[in-house]
Order: sequence, then C-alpha cells, then structure tokens
Amino acid sequence: MENASGVVVSVGYDSTHGFSKPPKSHIDLIVGMGIQGDAHFGRTVQHRSRVAIDPTQPNLRQVHLLHSELFATLKTAGFVVTAGDLGENVTTEGIDLLSLPAGTLLTLGKHASVEVTGLRNPCSQIEDFQKGLLGKLGFRGPDGALNRIAGIMATVKSSGRVMPCDRISVTLPPQPHRALDRV
Repeated sequence: MENASGVVVSVGYDSTHGFSKPPKSHIDLIVGMGIQGDAHFGRTVQHRSRVAIDPTQPNLRQVHLLHSELFATLKTAGFVVTAGDLGENVTTEGIDLLSLPAGTLLTLGKHASVEVTGLRNPCSQIEDFQKGLLGKLGFRGPDGALNRIAGIMATVKSSGRVMPCDRISVTLPPQPHRALDRV
C-alpha cells in the first residue's frame, strides 16, 4: 500500500457543531489544530460529548476523512448520502482508508499532511440525518467485534490548502503496524 494514491473528491467544514459539513472550494489545514473555521478546530478535544468528559484531552479528531466508495454501498441499502453529509471534512476516492494502520501519513495536495489516529465512532446523530443509517455504518465480524466503516480521523502534521481534485499520497509508518481503533 506504500505509494498508494487517491484523490480528494470534496472538502468541507462548518463553524457550528452541526452534523453535515457543507462542501467548500477549499479547506486550510493548520498544523496541530485542524481545519481553519471548523467547529472542531483546536489542540484539545472539541467534540461536545468528549469535552463534557475531559476538555483537556488531545484532539485526535481534527480531520474526518471518508471514502466516497461508501456512498454506493449505502445506496444499495436504500440510503442517499453525498460528500459532506456524514460530517466528513475530506471525501476521498481510490484509497482504502479503513485498512490503513494508525500513524499513516496522508499528503493532501502539495503541502498539507495528516496523520491517521483512528476510526470514526459513528454517533446517534446519524439516526436524525437518516433513520436506520447508523446500523449500516458498522457490522459485527465473525469474532463479534464491531467493525466501523464511517471513515477515519486524523491530526494535521503539515499546514496547507486542500481542494477537490488534489492528489493524496500514502506513507505507511514503520512496522509493526497498529490496527485502527475508534477515537
């Protein structure tokens, strides 16, 4: 997977703690903080449920990336989902995001890069968006473990502007690789 590449399909952010992220012409990633103007921008956790538990936690969820290939899967189950609808900041194509190990570096465009921290843990707000959708964003494997498929989370390692059609390159961390877990 080293040298794998993909493309940015869409980018978005929202200054409020709403659910979906409206598509934008570009986003500006700021090292250690997240996406300029987004409600989740900051060094410490910004997700309201996590702030209530411990507002001093590091923000491991600065950028939410989601693979556009998921939209076709959801469509076969009767759901219409497009870029930004599930609250992602970056919609991708051509990279199996869910199979990346923790610590993978994704370079977005010429300058920006993010480090993969874990899997997005889908929340009950998804049910308000489309009834029954939450149950399609995870499934139980043969071992009984819950497999989450609602994208990945990352922190910003290099600042830069990201736009649709930007290339994405993948740099895997050194072995041994650590599987993604929810963050």
